Amino acid sequence: MPFPDLFPEHTVDSTTIRPATIDDLPAIRALFEESVFGGQTRINDTGADIENFEEAYLGDSDQNVFWVAQRDGAVVGMIGVQEMDEDVIEIRRLRVDAGHRRTGVGTALMEQALTYCREHSYMKIVLDVRIERGPAIELFKKFGFYHSRTRESEGHKLLDFYVDLYQECNE
Repeated sequence: MPFPDLFPEHTVDSTTIRPATIDDLPAIRALFEESVFGGQTRINDTGADIENFEEAYLGDSDQNVFWVAQRDGAVVGMIGVQEMDEDVIEIRRLRVDAGHRRTGVGTALMEQALTYCREHSYMKIVLDVRIERGPAIELFKKFGFYHSRTRESEGHKLLDFYVDLYQECNE
């Protein structure tokens, strides 16, 4: 864990949110594989960050960060952020194990990622999601994300969302 003081472990409703370590990789891969919709990945989402997890998220920089949610010793959720530009960050890989959905795990992970983005003064947060992911879309709207566009990728509709933190940064 490269920056333990910047990303402290904390517990919310029996769920511990903590920085991911290389030891979490098997569980992270399993969550990723479980969430591949209809057995398909998109051309622009090959899972390269998961396959190169250490380089993508555990390097010497705090610009790309990954957290896991843990309950009863098991990883039950995950979320990452990757800097796209100096002021723009993307939320990636929000996944919750099927047996733990609708229990607050996704909310706790989103709160962790958004807190990180605010503390690091990012101006804009972006993410995309397949249209079939209704509960995730509702979660993003709950956190103030706006739908910016719908696009087609390999016959599937993707929704792009964003939240602008510029106003928060200047208050």
